[in-house]
Order: sequence, then C-alpha cells, then structure tokens
Amino acid sequence: MLTRLKVSGFKNLIDVDIRFSPFTCIAGANGVGKSNLFDAIQFLSALSDHPLMEAARSIRDEGGISYDVRRLFHCLEKDSYDKEMSFEAEMLIPSQGIVDDLGQEAKASSTFLRYTLILAYRNEQSFLKPFGSLEILKEELIRINKSDIPTHLVFDYSKLWINSLFISRSRGEYISTEGDKNDDTRMIRLHQDSGSSGRKQGGIVGGKKREFPARTLPRTVISESNAIDSPTALLARREMQSWRILQLEPSSLRKPDDFMAKPIMGMDGSHLPSTLFHLATTLKEEDGFNQNRKRTIEENEQEIYSQVANTLSELIHDVSSVSVDKDDRRELLTLMVQGRDGTSHPARSLSDGTLRFLALAILKLDHTTQGLLCLEEPENGIHPERIPAILKLLQSISTDVNEPVDIDNPLRQVIINTHSPAVVLQVPDDSLVIADLKEIFKKKKQYNGVRFSCLENTWRTKDKVASIIPKGRLLGYLNPVINEELEEYSNGVSKNKSKKRQRLVDREDMQPYITGFKEIIL
Repeated sequence: MLTRLKVSGFKNLIDVDIRFSPFTCIAGANGVGKSNLFDAIQFLSALSDHPLMEAARSIRDEGGISYDVRRLFHCLEKDSYDKEMSFEAEMLIPSQGIVDDLGQEAKASSTFLRYTLILAYRNEQSFLKPFGSLEILKEELIRINKSDIPTHLVFDYSKLWINSLFISRSRGEYISTEGDKNDDTRMIRLHQDSGSSGRKQGGIVGGKKREFPARTLPRTVISESNAIDSPTALLARREMQSWRILQLEPSSLRKPDDFMAKPIMGMDGSHLPSTLFHLATTLKEEDGFNQNRKRTIEENEQEIYSQVANTLSELIHDVSSVSVDKDDRRELLTLMVQGRDGTSHPARSLSDGTLRFLALAILKLDHTTQGLLCLEEPENGIHPERIPAILKLLQSISTDVNEPVDIDNPLRQVIINTHSPAVVLQVPDDSLVIADLKEIFKKKKQYNGVRFSCLENTWRTKDKVASIIPKGRLLGYLNPVINEELEEYSNGVSKNKSKKRQRLVDREDMQPYITGFKEIIL
C-alpha cells in the first residue's frame, strides 16, 4: 500500500509530495498532470521488475513513435530537459506469503518502508541507445520505526488494522548507497535481513551484504532481491510490482474464455469469465463449517454469483442473476447476465459501462488481487445518477481500515482520477485531492508544474506542508446534480456504519458557493 509519494523532475511533477489513503480521488482539468502521477507510479513499478531502459519504454510517450528517454524528465524548454529525477515512496507491505523466482517463501522483518531512487540522464549514445540511457545516482530502502507511525501515517485507521500489519524487528536499512552521487566509484549495497528467515553465515544470521557499482547498473538493486538474502526487499519489490493501472477495455471484457484461460483478470479486463468461474467453483480453505458440514461447491457457486448480481443491481435494477455459461462442446466460458424478465444477455451485448462495473464487482471478490489499482475516469459510461454506486464499489475494493487485514480484508488500495463534477461532489472530502497547475521558478525561468491540494479541515491538513485549495477554485466542480435516490452513500462503505463520511457537497462551508453556482448556470 502506497502511503506517500514524493516526485521531482519527472514530466511536470516538480517537488510533488502527496499522501494516499486506501481510497484517493485525484480531480483536475484535462492536461494538468493527473495522468503523469499515474505514470510515475507505473514507472516505479516497472523499475522493480525490468531493466532501466525497458521500464522507461513502458511509460506512455507523447512524443511519437521514436522514443526518447529524455521525455520522462521535466522539460525546461524546447529540447532541454532536467538531468535528474527523484522518487521517494513510503509503503506498507505484506509480512509474508510471497515467493521469489525460485519458489522460496519470504518473511519480512519490517513492513513499513521508505524507498528512495534518484536517476540521471546519461548522454552516451550508441546504436542500441540512440537517445542515451539512465543511471542510478542513489537507491535506498529503509524501515520506518513504530514511534514514527503517527507522523508518516496520518489518515484515520484503527489499532486492529495497523497491528495486523506492522512489524519491525530488524536493522534500519535494506538497500543503501555508499558515496556521493557525483562519485563514479559509488556503490549500492543490498543488505541481508538481520533476524529474518535468511540463512546463517558462521553462526550469525544477517549482516552480509552484496555490493554493485552504481554507474554500470542496468537495473535497480531492489529488482534483484530474493527470499534467501533479502526477504524484506523482495516483499517491497512485490508490493511495487502490484502497483498497476486498470484500463478496462470493452473489447477485452466482451471476450469469452477457453477452458485453459488464466483465472486471473487482466488489467485490461481480459479473462473475466474465467476469473468469475474460478471464484465460483473453487472453495477457499478458510470456508467454515455449517452444522458440521463444509460448504459445497454448488453452495459456493450460488453465493458468488448472487453477490456479483446484487452488486450489479445497484447499477442496473433489472438484473436478476449473473452466471458463467460452460460450453463443453466448444470448451468456452461465457459471462451471462439475466434480466428480471428471464432474458439472458451474453457479455458481448452489454454496454461498456455495465461491463466495467461488472469487472469491478468481480475484482472485489477476488482476494488474490492485491496491491494498488489506479483507474482513470471510472465514471465513463455510467449515468450520473449511478455514480455513487460506482464510487461505493471502488471504496469497497480497498482495504477497510476499521478491520484487521486478512483474507476477507486484503491490503488493497484504489486511486482514481477524474474531471467530473458529479464524481467530485460524491467523494468523501478527506479522500479528495485537487490537481491544478502552478508556476515554478527555476534557474531564473518560469515553468508550469502540477500541484496537488486538499480541502481544509481534513486529515491531510495534519501535514504542515499540505497545500489547501482555495474555495473559489472549486466552482467548476460545484455542480448541483445530486443523487437523492442513493443519498445513503454519504454514510460510506465501511463496516463501521456509525461514522458518517462527509462529501464535498455536504460541507457547510461550500453551501454559499454551491448556491451561487446554481444561480450562475440557471
């Protein structure tokens, strides 16, 4: 779970410092840099798994087919870019259960970590690198101590939740850099966990380290971690690999699956029938006994399909059931939705919005899908009256901070971006971050960079450096369209129903602006 991200020198992200909770909504006009924040998260994820240049090429390029790695750096003026970019990510990671490439299980000795990475552009062009390459100036992975939790984790959460997550029983550093960034002999060290599941060396556990010359490293050190020497670094790597952008494509959502398809939904929405069929026909080990009898597959299948249908009915009232048709002759699995009149509709005949909503409903039940999910403009294809339903569903996918993390409450996080007033009005105010452009003066020149601001009197203002959005800048979002039919959404989706979650439209300090905006448009 990504709790804080600092970025500077990447595209138009200059001195950005933003905190995240389990559910965060980034709102802003087109072109201000909302997607650049997603690109930065995706870039860090790619760097944890791929060589530097391969990770750079995986990020969307607005400059054309011929990719120039310099386009990832902040543009100073035409054909002139910053020489460095820096990232600092604070994260909560799972404590165990993830294996390395050789099938070894990893157990973390610390679960609250800070990862720092500074990259530079190296102008050493060759036939294979016509636009130069990237160089690591600094890489660091350190633990965050228990005494520092209130400073670093400022959103509201219960003791049950944090106690089920937090572990700290080892050294303070797992990756470190020796030498100044201008020193060509600097080394990056990967430290063995102390007191972890690492192997013994001469009767002593931990203490060993591997060193790498920074200047010639083709990839990050964290991407080379394993469960034997560095299980905590490996779990941090797995956490970063789970930071993904969910881009649900209607063409992928509509496709049936063959019997051998992966039972894991792709980030484009592919393998939706296979995923739902697997969830419905596979019993979890944690399924309990009912009158001394284990739940049967038929009972599990009925329950899973009913849960998906009930969730989908919040968007489409005419839904009677959801199921997967198993065609033994053609060996195909097809997703089916049945209306109250008894008519069955295959996925290929459903609307784009219905398919996206259905995919999220299935994702909610798939507890094997963990980590951070970024989603752009989730309101696309959804009627404004049903926007509270999609927001409620997205929040239910993320971890519930009032309950301990377990198989029924996985460590999942959702970040969305939008420019829709209808979405902004319905989002809890402490989950809302506003993105707009700010003027940056650097080397006696003026540039435009993105700024992320919050509403006053929310948990984000506990951070003294937080930027507070002026109320006047919210006029574009104060749209009077309010869904009275689903007004109960303001109570939130937490299992703890006693605490009401306030939205922007509910705030008393916004009422004069909403009234004024109504008069303007009417």
